[in-house]
Amino acid sequence: MDRRLALKNMGLSLGYAVAMPSLISIVQSCKNDKVLEWTPDFFTKEQGSVLTHLVDIIIPKTDTPSASEVQVHLFIDRLTDRVTEKDKQDFMKMSMNKFIEKALKDSGKDNASDLGPEDLEPVLAESLKKTKEDQIENFKAIDQYTESMANGEQADPTDEISRFGFANNLRGLTIWGYKTSEYVGETVLAYLPVPGEYIGCGDLNELTGGKAWSL
Repeated sequence: MDRRLALKNMGLSLGYAVAMPSLISIVQSCKNDKVLEWTPDFFTKEQGSVLTHLVDIIIPKTDTPSASEVQVHLFIDRLTDRVTEKDKQDFMKMSMNKFIEKALKDSGKDNASDLGPEDLEPVLAESLKKTKEDQIENFKAIDQYTESMANGEQADPTDEISRFGFANNLRGLTIWGYKTSEYVGETVLAYLPVPGEYIGCGDLNELTGGKAWSL
């Protein structure tokens, strides 16, 4: 698939409601950080290593930078820590642990920090490879889990459903974070910092070459 085409045509389809000032603040703070010295705010150091590998598996480096090169992993960590509701934070922790446990078991490794792309990609692919019917059932189970937890009830989704929830959520956040990055906003999408005349019914192919607007 042409990644540029996918990014041009993809809009937000996530279950997150984020105030724009909060989002801008997170993006700006990520841009100013040094990646090599990154210490996660929400995730552990080991989980941060896994997260960095996973976002690059989802959006690898091609003719445009990889996800981690535009600091998508920082974006996800900050967003989860500062904006995401408590029940979704808890699900993120639980489901990520299930995902890592599977990768460790399959690879025979003991520590999450030792997991590389070759260990994580098969688990990610397996977690996302679901029929539409299975996806619907998995989402229902996840909704039931979060509802039960919110009511103070014990809930325990299967490991497979938990891994699906984590992988699906991470894929959406990675694409969102990538689209929100300065590089993609100004280079891949159509970018016009000073708007010109308003054309209500213009053809997108003629106005922007088929690209979605960055802002």
